Amino acid sequence: MWLYFTTVNLSALDLNLLLVFHTVLEEKTVAKAAAKLHVTPPAISNSLSRLRAVIGDPLLVRRGRGLVPTPRAQELAPRVATALRELERAVGDDRTFDPATTRRRFVLACSDNDQIASVPHLAATLASEMPLAQLHIVSIDQLKASDGLAAGIVDAAVVPTAASHADVHAEPLYVDHGVLVLRKGHPIRAPRLSRAQFNSLRYVDTWIVLGRAGVGTKMMDAFLHRHGLVRNVAVIVPGFAAAAMIVATTDLAVGMPMRVAVQLAKHLPLRVAKIPAPAMPIEMQLVWHARTHEDPGAKLFRALVADAFRDKPRR
Repeated sequence: MWLYFTTVNLSALDLNLLLVFHTVLEEKTVAKAAAKLHVTPPAISNSLSRLRAVIGDPLLVRRGRGLVPTPRAQELAPRVATALRELERAVGDDRTFDPATTRRRFVLACSDNDQIASVPHLAATLASEMPLAQLHIVSIDQLKASDGLAAGIVDAAVVPTAASHADVHAEPLYVDHGVLVLRKGHPIRAPRLSRAQFNSLRYVDTWIVLGRAGVGTKMMDAFLHRHGLVRNVAVIVPGFAAAAMIVATTDLAVGMPMRVAVQLAKHLPLRVAKIPAPAMPIEMQLVWHARTHEDPGAKLFRALVADAFRDKPRR
């Protein structure tokens, strides 16, 4: 028994030739295939000649006014038809997304203050709207270290407006305000601190991104400087939860967004004190990469994030 094997170099194969082959098999004649594909009969004949050269088989032979497939063509026909259907699905415009049945994992990057203040609401919303989907929260550290948005690791991120980049889409999310947090029973009992009292305190600072002072720290220092205030930093930690734990058991102070201060004060002996300056606004936004901009699932996920994060906490 003799076995013959032929190898086709796909890089040399024009996929349009397979479409022509498939259409001619369906229509039985070159003229009908040409009409269906909106080309001339000579163009169909030329395509068939090129495909014959690649495959190494006549594929279709004339019988009367029609064409009949060779055994090789009959073998190829169902495979080509299946492949064309799959390609049509892959590149077609069918972008249906069913939130009730999707098991997709959605990845959101945010700092631990948002994880504490808003992610619980997001988890409840997602469980209601997409009950089988999975929510994965990652840190801003991971977002930065992996270039998560561009790399396809992260679907969206919550970051300060001042930290936006030109290569991402952005949507305003909410405006919070920075507050000063002390422990209950702190030696300074006044509800509003004087400038001297503020400057006499030692502070816990939060460096959220890659162990360095980020946008939030720089914004706060610039704001305090404008109002003649300074922070004498004693401890640096990577998140607000750790800062709150330290402040709750020492005479140190910490500045943090109001949202997370409200939540942490429910579980720790903390109080919010007024500072001798206006409240510092903290503008936050939702950002995402162009690769997910038109994706229906990602669009719905971003809408759920926006709803959950814009819900103001009870005070």
